[in-house]
Amino acid sequence: MSAAPGRAGPPPDGRPGGRFITLEGGEGAGKSTQALRLAGSLAAAGLPVLRTREPGGAPGAEALRAVLLGRGPSEPWDPVTEALLHFAARREHLAHTLRPALAAGIWVVCDRFLDSTVAYQCFGQGVPRALVDGLAALTLDGLRPDLTLVLDLPPAIGLGRVATRGGADRYERMPDATHERIRAGFRAIAAAEPERCELVEAARPPDVVAASLREAVGRRLGVPLVDPLPA
Repeated sequence: MSAAPGRAGPPPDGRPGGRFITLEGGEGAGKSTQALRLAGSLAAAGLPVLRTREPGGAPGAEALRAVLLGRGPSEPWDPVTEALLHFAARREHLAHTLRPALAAGIWVVCDRFLDSTVAYQCFGQGVPRALVDGLAALTLDGLRPDLTLVLDLPPAIGLGRVATRGGADRYERMPDATHERIRAGFRAIAAAEPERCELVEAARPPDVVAASLREAVGRRLGVPLVDPLPA
């Protein structure tokens, strides 16, 4: 995680506190890279910004991340157990990082949130949506992103990117058919909640994707952003 200094003006709707932006998508979609760039653009606009991730983002949640990612393919998690672990990590993240930051007026850019659990565990692994919705109601205290940027990429391209960097984790090693279901899940989420979600075509060059994300934030949240990277 990283925080940048600065002062935020009031949110466009007059609501106190920071704004919550999530980046979602399948493996190799570029979420971590784009989260870093978007956080830099927000900081360059004079906004206090925190970049974080899931699973993780708080000490207890990072410990659970190691558990979730470290198990070998020969010992898969039961899908419901896996969903419960994600929500345990998310609750720690919310209690110790997200809520304090937002209450302090900090803009939060998060690499994955609830939509990843829906896409991976419900669409990808068959966990009933009612179970995930119930866990969300129990653990999230009504928190939802102000804006979700869904990086859409064919799994073959994303997994090809993963292969070039090596060290694939257990999610990246899932069967191709599972990755296709996960992509369909993210697209279904974006289609069902267009007021919150923006679907962004992520096969384009990173600079083009970054410009699309800045434009979406400016259009939807009323904050004009520029690229802080030198030309």
